Amino acid sequence: MIMALIFVSIQTALFLYGRSVALNAAQEGVSRLRLVQPPVYTQAVGEKVRGDIEEYANQLGGTTLQNAVVAPPTYNTPEGMVSFTVSGDTVSLVPGLKLHVERTANGPIEQFGADK
Repeated sequence: MIMALIFVSIQTALFLYGRSVALNAAQEGVSRLRLVQPPVYTQAVGEKVRGDIEEYANQLGGTTLQNAVVAPPTYNTPEGMVSFTVSGDTVSLVPGLKLHVERTANGPIEQFGADK
């Protein structure tokens, strides 16, 4: 009984850490892309940031967040919002148990104005 409790505790910690890694990577993507002004943004810029964030998630997660995938970013100029979604599988202590995580972060696009 105690061993089962220990395994459940460790598995829960690994799952929560994997979720944290996915959310941190999504937030990093939003932080980078929200500084890109609407006239400058292109699909190529979004894809470059997406690739960087996918690499970041894999480095940060190590073996804890496996198969990290970053969806193409949502850059919504009319609403002034940017969004990133990162997903992956957390490491499992139980053979055959697959725990999938998906986290999304949103943020406003920075708007710079002239001095008055």
